Amino acid sequence: MAAADRRSATVAGAIAAGAGRSGLEAAAAAAGGDLTVHPPGAPPAGRAEAADIRQAARSRATITKDVDGGVLRLHPVTVNGRTTIVEVYVSDAELADGTARDWWLLFGVALALVLGAVIVVDRLARGAVASARNLVRAALAVGGGNFGVRIEPSGPRELAEAGYAFNRMADRLVTSRTDERELVADLSHRLRTPLTALRLDAEALDPDDTQIGDFSAAELDRRRGIRRIRQAIVTLEGEVNQLINTTRAAVAAQVAAAPEEGVCDASEVVRERMTFWSALAGDQQRAYQVVGAHARIPVPVARAELAAALDAILGNVFRYTPQGTAFEVGVSRRDGWVAVRIDDAGPGIPDPEKAMRRGQSNEGSTGLGLDIARRAAQAAGGSVSLDRAAMGGASVVMLLPDAEAPPKQVSRFGLVGRLARERGNRPARSG
Repeated sequence: MAAADRRSATVAGAIAAGAGRSGLEAAAAAAGGDLTVHPPGAPPAGRAEAADIRQAARSRATITKDVDGGVLRLHPVTVNGRTTIVEVYVSDAELADGTARDWWLLFGVALALVLGAVIVVDRLARGAVASARNLVRAALAVGGGNFGVRIEPSGPRELAEAGYAFNRMADRLVTSRTDERELVADLSHRLRTPLTALRLDAEALDPDDTQIGDFSAAELDRRRGIRRIRQAIVTLEGEVNQLINTTRAAVAAQVAAAPEEGVCDASEVVRERMTFWSALAGDQQRAYQVVGAHARIPVPVARAELAAALDAILGNVFRYTPQGTAFEVGVSRRDGWVAVRIDDAGPGIPDPEKAMRRGQSNEGSTGLGLDIARRAAQAAGGSVSLDRAAMGGASVVMLLPDAEAPPKQVSRFGLVGRLARERGNRPARSG
């Protein structure tokens, strides 16, 4: 029908321009196709009926009518009140020309859209399935006891949010488990003090020997009761030591498997741990002092490791010095190094080298004491030393790098020189 519009428009233009008979014939020839012009008052000469021509002239609107073999289009053109009808015939073959091509074009476009949609949906589905599988694998790993597993949230927004929630849950599980073990270890440390008092009181009782001498039945029962008390205290002390070993070792293994990164404030850790130990110091009437822990002093040691090291050293002070023995905890920085010092007024350590070896500390230690501090310091590039304190007892010094000031060149004086001399005096390891 677009071709019919063009043909009728060509002839209508000639009529509107006032072309004569020859001009109309030339316009019709230029338009091509089956075209007939019906002047006003002329008898019908084409395929259109007279009634259709009169209707088009009266309505002055284009009429389209189906006829045998095609479609007839009547286009009225009015000039000076006289209406001329331009008849254009379009056969069925001409109407169908190009239709198949258009259908194939539409089919190709539809097929391309479907294929594109399938590819996009497949890519989205692959990402969602991969994210869901990662989340399932991580959940199974955590359920199996591997609390160090984390995932990279990806995929649709809902799955990504589930991934972030899973990581937060795993972090809370690790924190809760560590806090629980630390609580058990701290409570066990606090049990040692009354156990020590009980052991001293039991040792002050009469002898429990029932083999030498003649004793009455009442005396035998009394001595056997004393023996049972002493044996129960020894058994309970062994259980407490085992509990401390188990919890501390589990925490140390967890820290080694997933070490914390960054730095911690040594002063803040000292203040926090002294808040805990001050209650026990008050119960035992121990005078104590904290020096230099008022300012921020960052060290490249994980917070949990430094806290465990301080607990180990302070636990030794409370265990191996008599009640009422004073002690002091100090923090200082100099020459790019930070010194955390614990002094006491007790009897001191007879064999410092033996005390520094793992599992060989004096007087039945649990084997975690000074070794925890030594490992934490050496992991950060520092050291631990034992000396005689100005208070008369032992002085344990943890020397750690200052996180805000890189170490200077080794000097013969100061903390750096002391560390260098300690390293130089170590015996060489044999191959």
